[in-house]
Amino acid sequence: MTTEQIHIVRKTWRKLMAIDQAIIGDLFYSKLFADHPELRRLFPKDMGQQYLKLTDMLTSIIAGLNNFSSYSDELRAMGKRHVNYGVKYHHYNMVGDALLWTLQKGLGHEWNDDTEQAWAACYNTLVEVMTEGVHV
Repeated sequence: MTTEQIHIVRKTWRKLMAIDQAIIGDLFYSKLFADHPELRRLFPKDMGQQYLKLTDMLTSIIAGLNNFSSYSDELRAMGKRHVNYGVKYHHYNMVGDALLWTLQKGLGHEWNDDTEQAWAACYNTLVEVMTEGVHV
């Protein structure tokens, strides 16, 4: 990721976090499950805590983008846990699509090509580290 992409991701995430985290989580998972209902089984029945886990995890990752390598071990461990939950590599594309859609809806008129490219780069970097050495 470039310095400018990091700036864009951080700026837009701050704006999105002005919205209730539960709403963001619900929007994301509703989109994910509407597009890929087969993924619903991988998640708990009560999604309230899952909504917060999603936004907390993203907040933590975004805060460390300038020193992403410091999160690498944690992200690899998270990738291994996701394998145990039944996550396969192709699921990451589904999640990425739902994330970008959620960001676009949440940011409205502030969403543009640069923002999309910055978030795609961020997500792709995240997936790359999470799946290093993990057979998914």
